[in-house]
Amino acid sequence: MIYTELVMEHKLPFTRKNYLLMIAGLITLALGLVIMAMDTEPHGFGFLGLTLGPVIVVTGFIIQIFAILYRTDRKN
Repeated sequence: MIYTELVMEHKLPFTRKNYLLMIAGLITLALGLVIMAMDTEPHGFGFLGLTLGPVIVVTGFIIQIFAILYRTDRKN
């Protein structure tokens, strides 16, 4: 086989949808961290720092895991 044929046969492990989901997960993670930083209570012991921010960060990690494991049905 020629080198170009080998390159053409190589498939990327992730599709466009995977990358879009990863970007959405990163944005969600960043949003959660910003929300935690916005807490006005001392040492971050308010609702934003203890409840809402961490829940959004965990949601971002779940989106990231789903984006990595998501597989489209490829018919070749």
